[in-house]
Amino acid sequence: MPEPGYAGSRHHHDAGSRPGVVKFHAPEIVFGEGSLVEAAHATARLGGVRPMLVTDPGLEAAGWADEMRRHLLDRGLSPTVWSDLTPNPKDYEVAAGHEVYRAAGCDVLVALGGGSVIDAAKGIAILAANGGSILDYEGVDRASLPIPPMVMVPSTSGTGADVSQFCVVTDTARGSKVTIIGRSLVPDLTVIDPRLLTTMPDDLNAATGLDALTHGVEAFVSLAHNPLTDHHALRAIDMVTGTLVRTIDDPLHMAARAAMAQASLEAGLAFTNAILGATHAMSHQVGGLLDQPHGVINGVLLPHVIRFNGASDPDPYVTIAATLGLDEARGPAADAVEAVAARIDDLSRRVGVPRGLKQLGVTESDLPRLAEGALRDACMSTNPRTATHAQMIELFRTAL
Repeated sequence: MPEPGYAGSRHHHDAGSRPGVVKFHAPEIVFGEGSLVEAAHATARLGGVRPMLVTDPGLEAAGWADEMRRHLLDRGLSPTVWSDLTPNPKDYEVAAGHEVYRAAGCDVLVALGGGSVIDAAKGIAILAANGGSILDYEGVDRASLPIPPMVMVPSTSGTGADVSQFCVVTDTARGSKVTIIGRSLVPDLTVIDPRLLTTMPDDLNAATGLDALTHGVEAFVSLAHNPLTDHHALRAIDMVTGTLVRTIDDPLHMAARAAMAQASLEAGLAFTNAILGATHAMSHQVGGLLDQPHGVINGVLLPHVIRFNGASDPDPYVTIAATLGLDEARGPAADAVEAVAARIDDLSRRVGVPRGLKQLGVTESDLPRLAEGALRDACMSTNPRTATHAQMIELFRTAL
């Protein structure tokens, strides 16, 4: 069995890279309790005078947006606050945010919130430099002009958007999510203050934690993995499975919150470099269709995708099983696959995730359309097993 983080027995390499060359990209990161003020210092350092603070009504109600605004004012800056957002940011919301950015003459984007807020801020940055509709930039490296500086302050522990090259936006006309990928979308600086996690509702805490777990698993088995992403992915998997329930049972336990913040960060560093897989490709379709929480959908789908991928190549799941301390890591590889799937399924149940997609509103008649969209999704390009349309339909069906 290979040691954790060792990729020598796995033949995958980052697309376009030379064998033996590891590509890895990350923003500047500030981590620690009470570090929120550093976002204001960074904004000024990046040349900000009129920053746009993107946030949401929940963060405003919790008081975090006001604290961030005060820090910006204390640095002599003139922030414009915009919070007209809903979960799973919509194309028209990004367009509206861009109009506010342009009308106020903003120069730096500061995103305070979860993945939806951060994705919206990235979308606004794309439009500020490149114009058009955010849907024009679906795919890889479609935004060619340099975007404004971005400072990210995550308020959840799981999306990884604060350190990733991904931006996910809902195409409301098609009822699906579009994935925008580009190295320019990696933020300039991320400030991770675990205090912000203490005001998350339990359902959001569970959903984002399962999202981080999915990032770790999919990055580790990705076709574009490398030894550095393996290291971060395995640490994230171990930390989420060992900590998530504690943060729900004891929301103010700061050591647990800091551990989940670190797990989210490590998972984000893993997947922004190794990309993802079928779970995310499928989840994007369900989320776009039904506007359901992304992490919850991942929690439903991930065990089924593990079994699908493990049937083709079980070896990576042996390493994951060993990381989780599962006895099956010492037996047949197929047993390790099932043990990992069962462990994640059990965690999902313990934090309140439904047993199947039907409970989220998916019907049998939706499956052909969902399968078609998943196969087009950019995340499928690095999934370790290819799938036909019929196989993808069947995979969705197993998760109903």
